[in-house]
Amino acid sequence: MIKDSEFIKSNDVPGPTKEEIRCLIRCKSEVSHDSFVVDIGCGTGGITTEMAKIAKKVIAIDKNSKAIEITSQNINKFNLSEKVELIKDDALSALNSNQEIKDKRIDIAIIGGSNNDLDILIETIISLLKSNGKIVVTAILNETKVEAIKKFKELGFDVEIVEVNVSKGKIIDRGTMMMAQNPIAIITATKNS
Repeated sequence: MIKDSEFIKSNDVPGPTKEEIRCLIRCKSEVSHDSFVVDIGCGTGGITTEMAKIAKKVIAIDKNSKAIEITSQNINKFNLSEKVELIKDDALSALNSNQEIKDKRIDIAIIGGSNNDLDILIETIISLLKSNGKIVVTAILNETKVEAIKKFKELGFDVEIVEVNVSKGKIIDRGTMMMAQNPIAIITATKNS
């Protein structure tokens, strides 16, 4: 795993997703060398970069031009630009207009930002998802967790949710102080054949 400190960051763009969370997303998604991955709301490219280290191809989508710029810098820094395509657009437009996504079908879709369009975004992804494909939603808001789980259950997906609270040790004079990070839910939904 790439250390958080190794990523290029910007105060204008969220991320990168913390190392431990990226690790769990990689594990829960079951990414492989043949995987075609779409990362929606790529931010600084933390998840894009980790997935590109394994997957055959990653398409990273963000409507924020600064996010696309930072993601580009990160994938170049880690020599992954040949495996990643960057799209500056809102997710629904990108998914509906990208011919490669339509032709290849998605193995894994990761939703890190939905712009209040989670229901329609999930429905759109489902139409582009391979059998046994996975959708991974990361959520810090309770409302996002509820909305995602409800939608996946309604659509007959197998759903798993894990909520993670990570604390990292900070060495101080007297010892080690544990510094908590924001809890995050990782919702993994698998499309039944």
